Amino acid sequence: MIRMSVLDGRFAVCRLEADAPIPYWPRGAFVSITRTPDELSIICEEDAVPDGVRIERDWRALRVEGPLPFEMTGVAAAFTKPLADAKISVFVVATFDTDYLLVKRDTFERAVEALRAAGIDV
Repeated sequence: MIRMSVLDGRFAVCRLEADAPIPYWPRGAFVSITRTPDELSIICEEDAVPDGVRIERDWRALRVEGPLPFEMTGVAAAFTKPLADAKISVFVVATFDTDYLLVKRDTFERAVEALRAAGIDV
């Protein structure tokens, strides 16, 4: 059974240029920094983001209780499919130990209901 816990706070998904230095300002219970050839993406507490940064606001976060073994299959599908069926947009981040699911604040309660209906312990 998949178990998820709710992280406190509101989070932001930010985009900087690919060659931007990693900034000093990301903070919070969950911070993710990912660089690709096309962008530098940062997820952090919403109130940490300074003016002038391209930002998507109002995300809530859930953490899959891990660690998850690498050979375990279908975890992300187990929690994204019920949300897709409920027409709830998601942003998923994976780490070495587990997965994080972000949903917009205005759909959060519906998302939790959909996850529970799918047998996920939230």
